Amino acid sequence: MTFAVHGLPVARGIAIGRAVLVVSSRIDVAHYFIKPEEIETEIDRVRTARNAVADELAKLQTSVAQMGPNDAPHELAALLEVHQMLLQDEALTGGVKHWITDRLYNAEWALTTQLEIIARQFDEMEDEYLRERKADLEQVVERLLHRMKGTAAVLAPSPPRRKRAATHDDDDDPTAGDGIDVPLVLIAHDLSPADMLQFKKSVFAGFVTDVGGRTSHTAIVARSMDIPAIVGARTASQLVRQDDWVIIDGDAGVMIIDPSPIILAEYGFKQRQGDLERGRLARLRHKPAVTLDGQRVELLANIEMPEDTVGAVKAGAVGVGLFRSEFLFMGRESSARQTRLPDEEEQYQAYKRAVEGMQGMPVTIRTIDVGADKQLDNKSGSKQEHLNPALGLRAIRWSLADPAMFLTQLRAILRAAAHGEIHLLIPMLAHASEIRQTLSLIDFARVELDNRGAVYGSVKLGAMIEIPAAALTLKTFLKHFDFLSIGTNDLIQYTLAIDRADESVAHLYDPAHPAVLKLVADTIAECRRQGKGVAVCGEMAGDVAFTRLLLGLGLRSFSMHPSRILAVKQEVLRADTSKLEAWAKGILESDDPATALAG
Repeated sequence: MTFAVHGLPVARGIAIGRAVLVVSSRIDVAHYFIKPEEIETEIDRVRTARNAVADELAKLQTSVAQMGPNDAPHELAALLEVHQMLLQDEALTGGVKHWITDRLYNAEWALTTQLEIIARQFDEMEDEYLRERKADLEQVVERLLHRMKGTAAVLAPSPPRRKRAATHDDDDDPTAGDGIDVPLVLIAHDLSPADMLQFKKSVFAGFVTDVGGRTSHTAIVARSMDIPAIVGARTASQLVRQDDWVIIDGDAGVMIIDPSPIILAEYGFKQRQGDLERGRLARLRHKPAVTLDGQRVELLANIEMPEDTVGAVKAGAVGVGLFRSEFLFMGRESSARQTRLPDEEEQYQAYKRAVEGMQGMPVTIRTIDVGADKQLDNKSGSKQEHLNPALGLRAIRWSLADPAMFLTQLRAILRAAAHGEIHLLIPMLAHASEIRQTLSLIDFARVELDNRGAVYGSVKLGAMIEIPAAALTLKTFLKHFDFLSIGTNDLIQYTLAIDRADESVAHLYDPAHPAVLKLVADTIAECRRQGKGVAVCGEMAGDVAFTRLLLGLGLRSFSMHPSRILAVKQEVLRADTSKLEAWAKGILESDDPATALAG
């Protein structure tokens, strides 16, 4: 039966494919595709864990049998027996083998996938006693996962795709065939930025999550993957079943489950129209971004990893306006309670690759911005330990609290600056004391490099304007920094007191709020007055609905995901800034800028 689920559109386009569910678990579970030759190894891992758990349960049963009736109630022995039966149940073992063999899931992913399928069957049982056995099954699977924990391999960089013979009939039927070579769509309750980074290298044609807002970091990374995506779809992961055919409409924020042939045909047409539009925009790639009245506009790229520079250059970016360096620190192997952070040499090599990848164009590297919705694995505790993580120890506060880590990053960036133009960007500064501390540490990093005779280059220093306190004390910032970059995502969050990762308040997140626009306009105006560089690197920069307004406010430097550059360039080429200044002033003075912008 066809039905639809609504959420927030965060990455445009249409995706049609089979659902791959990533099921939540109380235990961290790695999700990755294995190679066909690793199938037996993964099945052996499950078998070994199952045998170990069976021995464990048998010992418990023996122990219970040796207890007196007052020490061990009869029910305990019966429950252990149930666990043994569930452990050996064909529905579990056969299902796990299926996901490993046919879908090439790793063992842990196969286990949680099969758990979710059987759990739903338990939920549908009328008998209350049988329904309650679901909890026993979850305990058995968690025992298996505990047994396998620590043996998981690093995520496979590129999932294999099995080939099947194509037929002419398949051309018009996206649902034809049933191998892993059909498009796959990821459905999850939530995905961490580290998860997204792993899936970025994967085959998924689109994704949907139950939680998240338009500018949650999960959504931002989704856009960087340039695939249709919806977040905040509430119960999507509970309504969709493994292998269901689904359509993701990233423009409307709608997911259609089990679509009829007519709906499939309609969305297949939309998908082809989108491809044609992308083809038209591609013709602008080598055209300079110059307005009708001759104003040259800088269109820069936001990236997460050095390899993203390939896409940035391909999209026609004239530099990197925001390299989110924290992604180098995420999704790494960990031991005990600590994540192994990248050392100076590893970071230096990464920043150097980014510089080389941009082929002489400038690269702006933001120092690590973790905390809030971007946590390092097992580092500094989980965000649940913080009452208000967005207001807590994050970004520059986190760096200043761990000077050794910060100095390591600063030395690596300064060394990479010997290979090309680097701008060093500091996130979330608010206080003059934080500015002084940061500048002292940058100087100290230079001294350390001098003392060991290391080669390093000069950098332009910039600060992000992303909290109202910074936007209201611009003169202090401009005394110390060469340029400012407006991070509109956090600026909106903190100005309007909206947690941008919380879909329950997502409707209040408003980039066109008069207070937000005033802070943006004042920052641009003050930088221009003092002859300092200013850019917008938040999501607003890549939203064509704001391009003319930002041009009218005097902005000439936009940084966005590479996939948005051509669309924004098209707006720039059509704009006449000599006419936009007065219009933008009128928008700022409006009580309802959103309506005025749309008019």
